[in-house]
Amino acid sequence: MKFTDEQEKDNAKLLEKLRNYSEEITEDDHAIFLKMISTKLDTWQVDQILNPDEVYPRQQHVLATHWHPEFVPMELNRERIEKMFPNRKDELIIPTQHNELMTYGSYTGAEVDCYASGFQEKVQLLIHFESGKLKDKDTMLRAMLAHTRKYRASQLFDFINSFTKPIEDRLHKASRKTGVEPVAVKFACTVVGKIERMLDEHWEEVPEFSIRNKLIRNYIDALRPQFGHQFIDRVQTFVKEVKEIVKASFPLEYFYRASEIIEETRYIGGTIIIPHPEQFWPILLGRYNVDGYEVWNPQSHRYTEFLIDVVNEHNKHRNGSCKDLLILMGDDCHQGEKTRKKEEQDPEKTEREIGVQPAWDDLNIQKKLIRGGITRQNVIEEYRCRLSS
Repeated sequence: MKFTDEQEKDNAKLLEKLRNYSEEITEDDHAIFLKMISTKLDTWQVDQILNPDEVYPRQQHVLATHWHPEFVPMELNRERIEKMFPNRKDELIIPTQHNELMTYGSYTGAEVDCYASGFQEKVQLLIHFESGKLKDKDTMLRAMLAHTRKYRASQLFDFINSFTKPIEDRLHKASRKTGVEPVAVKFACTVVGKIERMLDEHWEEVPEFSIRNKLIRNYIDALRPQFGHQFIDRVQTFVKEVKEIVKASFPLEYFYRASEIIEETRYIGGTIIIPHPEQFWPILLGRYNVDGYEVWNPQSHRYTEFLIDVVNEHNKHRNGSCKDLLILMGDDCHQGEKTRKKEEQDPEKTEREIGVQPAWDDLNIQKKLIRGGITRQNVIEEYRCRLSS
């Protein structure tokens, strides 16, 4: 491939910057790091949250049982929802932060990582509660979730060690798969090394929420003005592949078993939904004591119609002592993505919105829903009833 004179100059400038990029931590590095771990929102970030790109004036029923507030204050989430659905008549909105109970209005929820020992895989469960039921009964559950958060956070340090020890097999495998040049690999190792040292230096200041894999992605993105989008994109592709390798080798036996989470949730009077079932196919055969399946979300929608048939068939032949399985859909919205600069946002994640699940209005899917007598409105009513019972 032949470069123009201008491209040659740009490449030369980039190589010079990379040669001069030191392993020493500068004031600028500290400033970027402190910004990355901060949960305080700037004015422009608040404006992005409070001004959604789209409004849904024709949606009168808002069902949102799978979304992640992250570090966005609940009052800002509430105002965004009110702007997005100005004509809503009814709503059931329950936040599901990863491994942490959070409350919106009268309801509390979480998305819990756990271990399905029967088929030796990590699975996730959505657990929901009427908030009043948690009083004086949730001590054990909160301790279980705290353990799970701590264990999940340990993955970040395995991720970091891949670059800083380094774990050569992981780096070689990721570089071969992504085809990135050695200079990008070296750059990633240098940057992650700085992050590791700054984590140690500022440990007392680091919020628990910031101890996650996204810290590395966000820090590298902050270097775009200095090194350009094309180079940082290549680095991010490589870093993401290393992350996937780390996740695939992460031990699962230290998570609580799915049955333990379900048992504790039922003890408190909560409900359970299985999200992403098409990512965890065996869970459909596990006969877990759950209230329903999430048949669609932005990450899991290839088999939506099949999953609706599965639920309809189950409900048709269930015995009299069992409740119907409910059909829910999840937007899987991560509100923290709304606080990132537009050019740094993940487009696939940014377009997700609380309470927006287009599958409810898909004409083919509607045919399946009608066969089971299912509408968004009656799911809201039935699920609210179960939460209160």
